[in-house]
Parts: sequence; C-alpha cells; structure tokens
Amino acid sequence: MKNIVILGAGESGVGAALLAKKQGYNLFVSDKNKIKDKYRNILIENNIAFEEEKHTEEKIITATECIKSPGIPDKSDIIKILTEKQIPIISEIEFAGRFTRAKKICITGSNGKTTTTLLTYHILKKAGFDVLLAGNVGKSMAAAIAEKDYDYIVIELSSFQLDGMFRFKADVAILLNITPDHLDRYNYEFQNYIDSKFKITNNQHSSDAFIYCQDDEVIQNELKKRKLPSQLFPFSILQKVDSGGYLNNQHLIINLNNPPINMSIHELALQGKHNIYNSLAASIAARFLDVSKEIIRESLSDFQNIEHRLEFVANIHGIEFINDSKATNVNSTWYALESATKPVIWIAGGVDKGNDYSSLAPLVKQKVKGIVCLGKDNSKIHAAFDEMIPQIADVSSATDAVQYAYKMAKAGFIVLLSPACASFDLFENYEDRGHQFKQAVKNL
Repeated sequence: MKNIVILGAGESGVGAALLAKKQGYNLFVSDKNKIKDKYRNILIENNIAFEEEKHTEEKIITATECIKSPGIPDKSDIIKILTEKQIPIISEIEFAGRFTRAKKICITGSNGKTTTTLLTYHILKKAGFDVLLAGNVGKSMAAAIAEKDYDYIVIELSSFQLDGMFRFKADVAILLNITPDHLDRYNYEFQNYIDSKFKITNNQHSSDAFIYCQDDEVIQNELKKRKLPSQLFPFSILQKVDSGGYLNNQHLIINLNNPPINMSIHELALQGKHNIYNSLAASIAARFLDVSKEIIRESLSDFQNIEHRLEFVANIHGIEFINDSKATNVNSTWYALESATKPVIWIAGGVDKGNDYSSLAPLVKQKVKGIVCLGKDNSKIHAAFDEMIPQIADVSSATDAVQYAYKMAKAGFIVLLSPACASFDLFENYEDRGHQFKQAVKNL
C-alpha cells in the first residue's frame, strides 16, 4: 500500500487528497501555514489526517510518493529532505492524470494561458463535449475526477505544475509564448524556465498535437534543438502557415481539417494583438478535435473574458478604470500598455520576480503620463522610470492608489492597474488585489 503525503492544503492539495482517499491510499496532508476553513472542513468531513502550521519531518518522510502544491519552491527545507531521501515528488496534475481516460488539452505560456484555456473550454462546451475545466483555473482536476470522469479536460498549466509532471501526456499541447518569468524559481537561468515550459510536450505520440506560436523566437530556437514526435501546428500573425492558423488582411485563417475557417478579427469578442494569438491557438485545438467551423466562429464572437484581465471597471468623469491585476509579469503589462489607445495613469508594483522593465520603456514613454507604485519596495520601478515620467507616487493600499491615480488623470485618460509583479507583499493574491482596486473605484 502506497503512503501518499500531500504538501499544501489549498485547492490542488485538498483535491489530490480526495482522489487519493477514493483510490484507497494511506494518506497524510501537511501545510506549513494555517489551512483555510473551507479546505480544513473538507479534510475533516472526509476523515483525512492532516496537520497545519508545521511540517512534521518523521511523518512526511514515510511517504512512498509526495504530491506538492505548485506554490512550494524546490529550495524549501522539506523538499530538500525529500529529494535527499529520493522520495518521488509529483504535482496534483501528474497524480490526477493516472485516473482519467479523458483526452487532455493542456495550455501553457508566460502570458495568455488563462484566456486561451477558458476560450478553448468555451468552444468545446458549446460543441456539446463532456468537458472539465481544470488546472490553474477552475476546479482541482483531482477533486473533479474523484467525483466523475470526463471525455475531455482543458487544463491550464503553470511551469510549477509542469515541473512535477513525468508520465503525464497531453493529447493536445498548446505553448503560447515564453518570456522571462519566475526566474527566482529557476536559479535565474532562462533556459531552466524554457525547459520547464517544453515539458508540456513530454510523452506525446504521433497522433497528438503540439500547437505553438511561430512568432516567438524563443520557441522557434528551442524547436531547432528538439525532435518532437507530435503533429506540429504553428500559429502566426506575421506570416502564412501551411497547417495551423494565421492572420491575413485582418482575417483569422484556420487551415486544418479543410475547408479553412476565415473570420474577420472585428467579429472577435477578444480584441487586441495578444488576443488574436489566443483565439488562433484555441481555434486550432478545437479544429484538431473536429469541432465544426460554425461552432468555433460562434464561440470566438460570444466569449466573455475573465475577471482581472484587462477588465473594464467604470468610467468616472471621462476617466476609464481598467483592472489588469492578473498581469503579474512584465510581458503581461507590455500587452496591456500596447493595447491602450488613450493616455495612461499606470498603477504598478508588488513583489518583483527579477523583473527587467527595459522592454516597457518605449510604451511608457509614448503612453504613460503618471505612475502610482503600489508595493512595499518600488525602487526598481523608480530606477527605470523616474527620469521618464514627471509624476510618480508611492502608496501602500488599493484605496490610495486609486485616489492618487484619479487626481493625476484627466477626462479621456485610462487608469490602468497592471502591476507587472506578484501581489503577496500587500494582498492575498492577484484576485484580492483586483477586488480591492474595483471596490476603491466604486468608492470614488
């Protein structure tokens, strides 16, 4: 009988515990922090042994296998001990993948993965597929398949989840882009992060699909070094592709499983260059799975985007407030600034993940009229933009950020919360940051 130890009792940890319990494993859950009431109650109701606010080494090292929550870094003490003892450490998705017969459509990338995941799910749902939404968005995959199996699962995967995946196979793998992110977790070596993202292609066969952005130099260079057995479907907004998707004269063309889909970008629910990429990727995946052209076209035009991603909040005295709290890295913020069509007061800052702000400089120079720094340490933002932007303020709450930005703005401006940083210095997570921002706007 296997001893399963689960580290972390959040959505993925508790989900893995429910599935392990159903499969009849010996089970113990350990969380270094206080467990949220919602998750503690689930553990108690299901008679699952757990501890909180500590990791008891003697209990944890009895594991034959350990399932680790994605937020726990490899350099934490307990992970080092497990590694020394050669106890296998896997992710919840790796574990859950063993107990489903579903076709798995997996999406990763530094940016755009949540939108693309939700869009792909939306298309398959509309097509009448028996489909689950899981991974970084939606429900824990393990918890869901403990209740019932599905024909299809659309899974958003972060690099942290991919790091703990070994035998898992994506039937359809989507890689949107690779830009430096989370380098603090990868010894500040970009190649380590690239390798992590490419794990989405692990174990694929010739019957599987790998859908990727042909315009991304990092992906292109990496593909030259690798021989993938899967069917390759590139997408591009710069050039025609033979089998995949591309942009031509303001039209999306999806050309696999003839005849091609041809759709004006003005019909898309999601506007902006980055969303053309997301729409191409999701459409290719749906077409590979034989979804009809009509359903794909319909889905692309009636999709509603997610909260905290370039979300319109309010127009107050001609000033637009946009919540892009989900932009936790520089590249996401680049997209947000790139899509802005009016002068911007930019609210930025938080926990810096080794950010290099130089790529934002041209856009900031062109579009940003003022910056409000919302973080405990804003020195890097000041160093990058002090000489470029005349008004920069430092604040430590969402309320102050909104009030300062409102004073800096004029009618016809956008106040954009797009932090380019993680939220953990002042907020619980990016959702909490976004909600506090929206509440502060309503209170103006």
